[in-house]
Amino acid sequence: MLHSYAATNFQSFRERVDVDLLVNQRAPDTDWIASCATGQRVSKVAGAIGANGSGKTALLKPMAFLSWFFTSSFQQAQVGSAIPVQPHFANVSEPVEIECTADFDGQLWRYVLRCTPQRVLHEALYRKHDRFRYVFARDWSEAKGSYVVRQQDFGLDPGKAVEARPNVSLISWAAQYGVPLALKIAAPNIYSNVGVSGRVNTGDLGVLEAAKGFQANAVQRAEMERLLCGWDLGLSGVEIREAEVTPNPLAPDQKEKVWVPFGRHKSRGQEYTLQLFLESNGTKSAFSLLSALLPALSVGGLAVIDEFESDLHPHMLDAILGLFASQRTNPRNAQLLFTSHAMEVLNVLDKHQVILVEKDADCESSAIRLDEVAGVRSDVSLYAKYMAGAFGAVPDL
Repeated sequence: MLHSYAATNFQSFRERVDVDLLVNQRAPDTDWIASCATGQRVSKVAGAIGANGSGKTALLKPMAFLSWFFTSSFQQAQVGSAIPVQPHFANVSEPVEIECTADFDGQLWRYVLRCTPQRVLHEALYRKHDRFRYVFARDWSEAKGSYVVRQQDFGLDPGKAVEARPNVSLISWAAQYGVPLALKIAAPNIYSNVGVSGRVNTGDLGVLEAAKGFQANAVQRAEMERLLCGWDLGLSGVEIREAEVTPNPLAPDQKEKVWVPFGRHKSRGQEYTLQLFLESNGTKSAFSLLSALLPALSVGGLAVIDEFESDLHPHMLDAILGLFASQRTNPRNAQLLFTSHAMEVLNVLDKHQVILVEKDADCESSAIRLDEVAGVRSDVSLYAKYMAGAFGAVPDL
């Protein structure tokens, strides 16, 4: 489980910003909290709220970036290409710094990265024993024009380690050589709709991609159908059919197979089907959203979702968030990080699950957890207080 992460000089966050999912011992046990084998209590859900342009999406991007860096940088980062990180535009001469702490296999781990868009300057992975000790540490030596790599029980051939490209994580690099720990970290367990430029607005292409994923996993497909049919969307079922399409009108002979979803509807004793593209935006959004949430729930991973309420009725938020609270739907303690403009989430979450995001006159973002704001009591309506402007992080119109 993810315990915390931090970023410095990352997009609109010029100063260090911390996102902490740990819950102190004073907070009562609820279905939103999981106890880890390493002894900590961790929140399963955290939501960021704030005005448009405040930096909410940028707050999610460090974890989406690390997911790509661990799993795909070896394959996707071509020689000489830039690392997809962006320093604050008023501080481009300084590196970006990212770190995160998580537990898996009953141990606590910490990862640290300092880089520019051109190269990794420092990268290290630590495992906690009596204290954190490095598993590997990789540093760029300007004098040598090469990397210096130290390892303790990582298992990557030293000759291969120093050959790692400057725009690739050593974890992704080592996974290609079969290093067991690297393979475990590089396994897909973060599912996100956030890319380098922000939320990925895939539209109907996103629906097709979701259908492809559901077709490949019968268990998740059945759960998707159960949930959509229970969410008052007028559906009695969902079918996914194979079809041939012509992706390029200038080459009509070139065909491509895709999976097309259909919604089933009952009316006056008859059942009818309708392509999901013709359903409401809310139905399509729920279908696409579940294609990210259900894989995370199935493996105990992390879902990173920007504007997760998009096109959805506010009453659906409780049901969707509840997927992570329920032991039946979340037996592996998966987590959800999200942003939202639907303030109704404040009626669902506890104060330690809410992150307030603001941007100042210098276009520098900051974030604070709501339970760190002085005077916020647990027995008040967080929604009413926020809407009244008591917590800040609201538009100044």
